[in-house]
Amino acid sequence: MGYLRRSLVISALVGNALRPSRGPRSGVPSFFAGWLTDELAPHLLGLIAVDTGLSVVRGRVGRLGLLAAGASAAGLAYKMKQSQRSQQVAEDALVEGLGAYVERLDAAPTPAELATPWRQVARPFRFPEPGVRVERDVVFTDYGKRGHLDILRPDIDDLAGAPVLLQVHGGAWTVGRKDQQGQPLMYRMARKGWICVAINYRLAPRDYFPAQILDVKAALAWIKEHIADYGGDPSYVAITGGSAGGHLAALAALTPNAPEWQPGFEDVDTSVQAAVPFYGVYDFAGSTGLRSAELMRDGFLAPRVLKRKFADDPAAFEAASPILRITDQAPDFFVLHGANDTLVDVGQARLFVDRLRQVSRNKVAYAEFPGAQHAFDIFHSIRGAHSIRAVDRFLTWSWNTHRSADRAQVHA
Repeated sequence: MGYLRRSLVISALVGNALRPSRGPRSGVPSFFAGWLTDELAPHLLGLIAVDTGLSVVRGRVGRLGLLAAGASAAGLAYKMKQSQRSQQVAEDALVEGLGAYVERLDAAPTPAELATPWRQVARPFRFPEPGVRVERDVVFTDYGKRGHLDILRPDIDDLAGAPVLLQVHGGAWTVGRKDQQGQPLMYRMARKGWICVAINYRLAPRDYFPAQILDVKAALAWIKEHIADYGGDPSYVAITGGSAGGHLAALAALTPNAPEWQPGFEDVDTSVQAAVPFYGVYDFAGSTGLRSAELMRDGFLAPRVLKRKFADDPAAFEAASPILRITDQAPDFFVLHGANDTLVDVGQARLFVDRLRQVSRNKVAYAEFPGAQHAFDIFHSIRGAHSIRAVDRFLTWSWNTHRSADRAQVHA
């Protein structure tokens, strides 16, 4: 492939990242083309510079190729600047949702902690960090590999009373594994003293919904019974996940102790103290009136995930919709979504947050990142790093608030 053709291909990718297609059929390919282009913008910009320099030396550069490369470089520079603004977007979201939350942190974030970690961004797929111990494939249900979980924890022999974070992977409820997502967040939190649990769960269409939420509930029950053996505090569990995992995390957080989803362990407390869904699906039933939600319901969720038509069993879709399960007892939430998400309409997140704020008695923070696609936190990128650090601050605030409440009860 010649320089001109390479430049035109990259130009098309950058154009899609700037203005992605949101159609029901084009949204998926638009995501795959735009996601990596956006989150790996610094790396792609470097490749353009190297490719252009080598091609100029070799005398293989034409005017049109240079114009296309220049336009791509300008677009990527804009995307990088947009990504760097994610730090302020996330910080504003925390202040708006939590108030003077910094007072509840172990220490106020330093300028270095708020800056873009370029060294980390330069190695986007390097996840393991020193000081973290990983125990893989612990059995929590009897569904083979789909009933396994991983535990990431500080490499400390006498660990006790540590806060717990449950990570639920995404993948449209049909694909995915516990070690494929949430890695930057889990390694960061484990290094800071948390115990992180990443689970597999049964997948549709072989095991249709509600098998997935039953497995998440079973994981919560396992944590409550066994996590103290690993140094965790079963009285504090936060839950997170992206996409389908965001849906399951939000649904689990909003349906504590629901007996229909806890067969055989109905009396176990499966409540959580905080929820952090990334780019989740909140409306299975189309109750929001969003056309995108209705298309997802009828074109994918009905035939692939629930294996029934909405008209035949609307109650099943409504029960699976986090936006319809909100009560005043909802735990603290930090909801994150990308404004350019072509897989899950950002409108779902906005309406979900609006409903939470109307009904819940607890805190609700919402960060909507301009220009962000789906899955922006999967690996180390500019936006991914800032979003993960913001979630760290939210979880630290939540854990310290929980401990303060416990101490107040002891001294009451």
